[in-house]
Amino acid sequence: MANDGEERPTTTIPIGPIHPALKEPILFTLKMDGEAIAAADFAPGKAHRGIEWMGMRRNPVQILYLAERICGICGVSHSLAFARAVEQIADIEVPERAHYIRTIVAEFERIQSHLLWAGVAAHELGFDTLFFLAWRVREAAMDVIEHLTGNRVNYGIIQVGGVRRDITEEQFALIERALTGYEDLMDRLLELFLEDATVKLRCRDHGYLSREDAVGLCTVGPTARASGVRMDVRVDAPYAAYGDLAIKPVLPDGYMGEIRGDVYDRIVVRLIEVGQSIDIVRQCMAQMPTGEILWEKKVPKILAACRKAEGEALGRVEAPRGECLHYVRMNKSGAPQTWKVKASTYSNQMSWLPMLRGEQLADVPIITASIDPCMSCTDRVAVVRGREQGVMTKEDLHRLSVEKTRRLMR
Repeated sequence: MANDGEERPTTTIPIGPIHPALKEPILFTLKMDGEAIAAADFAPGKAHRGIEWMGMRRNPVQILYLAERICGICGVSHSLAFARAVEQIADIEVPERAHYIRTIVAEFERIQSHLLWAGVAAHELGFDTLFFLAWRVREAAMDVIEHLTGNRVNYGIIQVGGVRRDITEEQFALIERALTGYEDLMDRLLELFLEDATVKLRCRDHGYLSREDAVGLCTVGPTARASGVRMDVRVDAPYAAYGDLAIKPVLPDGYMGEIRGDVYDRIVVRLIEVGQSIDIVRQCMAQMPTGEILWEKKVPKILAACRKAEGEALGRVEAPRGECLHYVRMNKSGAPQTWKVKASTYSNQMSWLPMLRGEQLADVPIITASIDPCMSCTDRVAVVRGREQGVMTKEDLHRLSVEKTRRLMR
């Protein structure tokens, strides 16, 4: 024990990059004062796959398949953001009906993503019964997505200039049945998540992120809104059909009193947004215009327009985790000269530092999970050069990675 005036001794505990509490590779380094976290740091970069590098050697239609595979949960957000950027550069006008179909698919993706996160959060709390219930409810959204697009993951419905598949009147009935089923189950989910004494004990006043820190660290999506930041790309810079719909950012105030910006408020925002997505889909179905779903049905003509395109653009969408950006620059070569992706987790991951400070070691899993991190979306590398040997080989990178991990774990 330290004497008065002396700094208390601390212990450094590494968590990751592979750990049962983490769903993707990332290394946390926690400086512990007993059971309390005195300081935290993290090291991403363990899941880089070179997707942007591959994309700059393909044409925009081929890149759509890569963009959707950046993330297995919010793939349509990435393909839609990329398509929007290309459409701006190539001056391609998306039919109005396609905008509505894009919105419906995006909102079903938001529903299944939020419910997937809710199940993972329940699992991190040790509440596996609630985990299975949340994922059983999620299955209805996955079934609808499969019925509309033919796929449960990587839907392949976005095309430059519109969408690949229409939604028929017969499919409207299926969508309505799924939405009604959600409404019947949402009250039960809200009660279990928000009224359960154990969930409140583990989540209320834990993982605190002030509004000032949320703004200063540039957080986005439910993480920012749970701290009282009223921001949502669907409202602030409407795209697809959102400009025609009644929608506002979801904040946690009004449900459990004042906004605290804790793990509990982040649960509130995501569950309320499931109900909001149900309402948005219903609005789209009621207002669905008739007409074409694709600017040009023949892919060669789409590619011809892309080959003539020159300039740069930014595609912005509100992914389930928050604002997702795709920057594209084209120079009449057919393939993008530059393609850079800024996923939501890139903006949110710095919020871990104030969230973890002062918390107990046992609360690390639920606090880190509360921003709904996706490291596969986030990890990026440009060019890595050694001090002497020029561009590093795969073996060089592997050796340095192993050496650094060993140093951090000493």
